[in-house]
Amino acid sequence: MELRWPSEIELPSYVDALERGWSPNTLDAGAGLVELEAIRHDPKAFLASLVDREGAGPPIPMPDGMFGQRLPGFRKWMWDGEFCGSIGLRWQPGTEELPPYVLGHVGYSVVPWKRRLGFATAAVRAIVSDAAGEGLRWIEITCDVDNVASVGVIVGAGGEFVERFTYHDRVGEGDGCRYRVTVTSRV
Repeated sequence: MELRWPSEIELPSYVDALERGWSPNTLDAGAGLVELEAIRHDPKAFLASLVDREGAGPPIPMPDGMFGQRLPGFRKWMWDGEFCGSIGLRWQPGTEELPPYVLGHVGYSVVPWKRRLGFATAAVRAIVSDAAGEGLRWIEITCDVDNVASVGVIVGAGGEFVERFTYHDRVGEGDGCRYRVTVTSRV
């Protein structure tokens, strides 16, 4: 598995995953349908929207109906001859700190038919180089306390437990776990 920048070459495989019900947003199953519509409307603009190093895109809709300021970031696609999943990196320039409505620097989602193959762990390990390139000393990744699969991914990628926390009202309900992957010692 390799990480690729989203492009027109991989787009048909990405669309196939969306049409099969996969969502790039683990907090919003409907995000896949929104992306399908955006692709059908303007595929080039959709692809361009996945790389926003200035955070210039539109505000991010939150589960509570409010909007959060978009951070600089990008998504890469997991690829093994076909689309396998997506991983994103977001940050605030000059700091590792994130606003309370942003759960972590990294978000990932693997298509159901490619899970349990180690792709998510490999993707997190690979995105660390990108984080170093953005000047981050560490990345934080969160998951629900009962998400055993994500805990395995994060720990397998070098994540160390930081804390258990209650989700900010704007992003959901319940408790999560925060992990930190050190960037400087991994590049």
